[in-house]
Amino acid sequence: MSKRPLSPTAEAPPPTTKRRRSRSASPASLSLPSTHKLAFSATASTAGPSPAFQQPTQLISFSYTPEREFELTDSALRYLVQPPRNAQLAHAYDRWERRPERRSRIDGLLRALSAARAKRHPALASGVGVVAWRGVMTRILTSPYEEREGWDLNVMCVDGVLYFEEHLSDARLREKNDIEPRHRLQTYFGYAFESYCTSHTPGGANVPQNPGDPPGWGGDVDTNVQWCSVVRTKLGDTRMVIGGEVDCVREKYTGATDTFVELKTSLVIRGPHDEVKFEKRLLKFYMQSFLLGVPEILVGFRTPAGQVSTTQVFKTVEIPRLVRGKLHAWDPTTCLRWGNAFLGFLQAQLKGQPERDVWRVRFTPGMGVELRALDAVEVEDVVAGEERVGFLPRVYWDEVRPKNGTKAAG
Repeated sequence: MSKRPLSPTAEAPPPTTKRRRSRSASPASLSLPSTHKLAFSATASTAGPSPAFQQPTQLISFSYTPEREFELTDSALRYLVQPPRNAQLAHAYDRWERRPERRSRIDGLLRALSAARAKRHPALASGVGVVAWRGVMTRILTSPYEEREGWDLNVMCVDGVLYFEEHLSDARLREKNDIEPRHRLQTYFGYAFESYCTSHTPGGANVPQNPGDPPGWGGDVDTNVQWCSVVRTKLGDTRMVIGGEVDCVREKYTGATDTFVELKTSLVIRGPHDEVKFEKRLLKFYMQSFLLGVPEILVGFRTPAGQVSTTQVFKTVEIPRLVRGKLHAWDPTTCLRWGNAFLGFLQAQLKGQPERDVWRVRFTPGMGVELRALDAVEVEDVVAGEERVGFLPRVYWDEVRPKNGTKAAG
């Protein structure tokens, strides 16, 4: 059955309610609206032009080391190589250095943005309206087609800029860390594929480092290590800074996004049902790469046991054509239209609100989003005893809201 694209409809905000004063609450937070909603309407027309989306321009790149230290270097950059035939993705599973799931902070992205500002990157001259990780923006934009998983985001609006941070409850964190063995292994398959497909040197071949490693193995998986790109783009009238991990580059790194490659794995397609599942997954494949300006995606099709049967390259801009006209089709125009409405909704609701306030956006599949201000106790939970104003690091807050009234460019 075809899933009807959904259109956003804003509900009128409820009357303002008074809150009891908390010692840790800012004076301006004492009278906040309860809940605002932006709902999907299953009957409203989705006709109309798509909001413009600007080709992403890279601002800066950075790396995380095996010790999970932030570096403004390309030490974690990897280059694409051809994986061996019948690669076994379960190899070295017992040696996986798996980074535990923790609260998703925006700190690394903000440090990179600060460095780009310090260099006076020309793409920042006209200002910024949104700062977020690529994963957060992917969740937002693919919401019209999400049928099962809801999400929660923390939001702050500082000097007119919306900052987003994924919110994970303690229960959800435990669930992600206590993943069942079968799903844990399937997750590892994706990382192992990256090891087979990448090298530390351009044009190089992977030489096994340990006895028993198969040909083409690029090294044991350590999910602490990441190479990230930060780009500037624009959706409608909103200029955005988005950061995300890049798996590798093809042949050479140009300082732009034109040689970026995304690596994915998927089960071998054995029939029409598998084809439908894969083509639905293509929406997230597409949006993740589209947002960061990644031009191609290399997919390794694997057996249930983790053997790569074949690989296929997908050009990002061509992916929507693969599903067009099918019963399970998705349309990126619907995603962009919803994303533009979502950002406009937040900008309107948070305009004039105290900048120290933290807001929670909750998405319910098929329904839409609800926005509410967090109370003092909830904000303290977000801060988690760290040097922060809301979820922003204190050092960044002082940079963009200095006491003398001047502020950072861009």
